[in-house]
Amino acid sequence: MLAAGLLAKKAVEAGLEMDPTVKTSLAPGSRVVTAYLEKTGLQPYFDKLGFQTVGYGCTTCIGNSGPLNPEVEKAITDNDLVAAAVLSGNRNFEARIHQNIKANFLMSPPLVVAFALAGRVDIDFALEPIGLGKDGKEIFLKDIWPSLSEIRDTLRSALTPEMFSTLYGNFAGQNPKWNEISAPTGGIYQWDTKSTYIQEPPFFENFGMEAGTITPITGARALGIFGDSVTTDHISPAGAIKEKSPAGRFLSEHDVTREDFNSYGSRRGNDRIMTRGTFANVRIKNLMLPGVEGGETLHQPDGERLSIFDAAQKYAEEKTPLVILAGQEYGTGSSRDWAAKGTRLLGVKAVIAASFERIHRSNLVGMGILPMQFKEGTNAQTLGLDGTETYDIVGLGEDLQPRQDMTLRITRKDGSVQDIQVKVRIDTPIEVDYYRHGGILPFILRQLVAESV
Repeated sequence: MLAAGLLAKKAVEAGLEMDPTVKTSLAPGSRVVTAYLEKTGLQPYFDKLGFQTVGYGCTTCIGNSGPLNPEVEKAITDNDLVAAAVLSGNRNFEARIHQNIKANFLMSPPLVVAFALAGRVDIDFALEPIGLGKDGKEIFLKDIWPSLSEIRDTLRSALTPEMFSTLYGNFAGQNPKWNEISAPTGGIYQWDTKSTYIQEPPFFENFGMEAGTITPITGARALGIFGDSVTTDHISPAGAIKEKSPAGRFLSEHDVTREDFNSYGSRRGNDRIMTRGTFANVRIKNLMLPGVEGGETLHQPDGERLSIFDAAQKYAEEKTPLVILAGQEYGTGSSRDWAAKGTRLLGVKAVIAASFERIHRSNLVGMGILPMQFKEGTNAQTLGLDGTETYDIVGLGEDLQPRQDMTLRITRKDGSVQDIQVKVRIDTPIEVDYYRHGGILPFILRQLVAESV
């Protein structure tokens, strides 16, 4: 951060200016960063270039980057431009930074400032100037890059133990806004049925003390067929909510204005929003709709094109169980609980993939969803699946064993039947218990209630 501040200082002194089409922001992980930037006199140079502090912690990294300039955004969407973000955060998944920014590059803080000054990512800093400074002089990155000795000297003068104790010694006293938030008291939380931020989750509806039984899945339809490397960001985005998405329509219907939509991450206490946001990433590709991005699918057997949420609702009315088909590395990325929760609430009974990311596989079991794995060399594409099929998981019952092979019966539109072997990815005996109980939440609640009697 100090290197970035020194680079900003040298850039301002050299006469470099920021292109107004470049959106900039500064979101340190700690208020200590602001303290040492101010102490070293570097913050004004950040401010001069447009890197004003917008907050601390998760902002751009989790999609809270705010809107683009409307004219810039219109140019991107009208011309299908591949616009780029450069950030020093730790996530660069598709549509993570902003839903209309397709390319995201992770770099050190000084390089973020450098690329922002250049205004483009297709630049060779060794051969091309970063921009024009005073009197039209070409300025190269090497001209403003701080030396190690400059960084070291600045660092020595910047950090003191007192900074940390002053800023974090009395957290409550230094955050009056936090203290002003009213909170209910008592042993039982009182739900506000009008809140669009937090609602009573449906995971314990019709709860009883008896565990369920493991039964076959028959007559299922594919809610989505996906390729390789589907991330939890694809499954459950954390960023901004688009106005015409199912979640956006829900908020509009509940009198929330567009500027107050906030993000999925901010509304993760409301299952109504998060379920509508599941598989709603603008970059996700459902292979049932070749060449189309976004959370849409085809309802079968009529072939009606709907959002994944609306299709799931229609299947629920028809009492049709659902499956997800996917390729390699399904569920990579952040270990986002809502990627499994939302899948469950859409009515998905099983996810059949070529391979799973380990945490997401575990989370699926924890939500009572059956993960199953294609045999090596087999996937939806090699099988020629297009979503018009129905699926039966034959032999699924109370005698379920960890990692056992099972038959997936595929009945195609023309009536032909194909049986293939798949492996159950319930990996341990305790996970069999979780699955039998409908997930880890009812399993634990039944244990707690039994122990309290």
